[in-house]
Amino acid sequence: MRTIAIFFLLLTTAASNAQKILHVGVAGLTHDHVHNIMNQFKRGEVIIAGIAESDPQLAQRYKQRYQLPDSLFYPSLSSMLEHIHPDAVLAYNAISEHLGVVELCAPKGISVMVEKPLATTVKDADRIAALAGQYHIHVLTNYETTWYNTNQQVGQMVNEQHAIGDIRKMIVHDGHQGPKEIGCSPDFLGWLTDPVKNGGGAIRDFGCYGANLMVWLMHGKAPIAVTAMTHHIKTSVYPKVDDDATILLEYPDATGIIEASWNWPFSIKDLEVFGVTGYLHALDGNTLLSRIKKGYDSVTVKPATYRDNLPYLADVLSGRLDPANDLSSLSNNLIVVRILQAASRSAKEGKRVVL
Repeated sequence: MRTIAIFFLLLTTAASNAQKILHVGVAGLTHDHVHNIMNQFKRGEVIIAGIAESDPQLAQRYKQRYQLPDSLFYPSLSSMLEHIHPDAVLAYNAISEHLGVVELCAPKGISVMVEKPLATTVKDADRIAALAGQYHIHVLTNYETTWYNTNQQVGQMVNEQHAIGDIRKMIVHDGHQGPKEIGCSPDFLGWLTDPVKNGGGAIRDFGCYGANLMVWLMHGKAPIAVTAMTHHIKTSVYPKVDDDATILLEYPDATGIIEASWNWPFSIKDLEVFGVTGYLHALDGNTLLSRIKKGYDSVTVKPATYRDNLPYLADVLSGRLDPANDLSSLSNNLIVVRILQAASRSAKEGKRVVL
């Protein structure tokens, strides 16, 4: 009997520790990153409880592509939330619409995860933070690079193991040949290349990755000042927004350089960190190089704790994980929005902007 009791105790413990499959609502289908959640749904990693999309033709395309029933779809987020109460809502709409999602979800106690960046303006970001605090919900921001094994290992090596000494310089290259050139959908391009709905062009679309990583590596601290310059190279392709940006972040003893562009010859998302005694270069999600003296060495990359946004979100919602100053955290991304707004202002006015 004692053996049986222990057996059932182990089963109960395992069940309690097993990660819950989230029931989520989807707000919008115009962001091409929505294909990620659709594929996660197909693999049984998440349950989609409802999808809010006002464009019936766009909704129909997703119904057909992913064999989704009509019963999942609602013409608006407000109508969807009248019928379901998901664990969280994931926003795949224009960045300027993120605040509207939080305004509807927060009073119902529903946490939100948006695609990067958090907001187009500091005003919107502050309002999001106020709603999150008032209604005790989480508002998280999802970046592809958050789940890179290499980036997580760089963070550990720099800030926990002190493997290269204090940070002196950080460089991030992010972007690709251009959203139209790589085949982004017309629905995505419609707002991604809009100066209001996206807040800018490459300076926002890819500048946010570097700002996010640098604030994180600097222990959640904002830079002293921001200086930026933009180029408008492909005026016939992107008539309304910049397509190339360089952003300089000033810290007391370190400098961050963000190179964001829709003019790279290939897709790139890398991170370089120079310390007092060494250097780390995450070339992609799985390739990490180090240099302490003369030569470069390959670093054995360990799997990160979280492979994508869903298990992370589940642990935050369950209380197992405090997002604190994580890459997805609200505190980090409020600073990111401040940096991006300052960068846009700096590029426009041609001057250094003090935060």
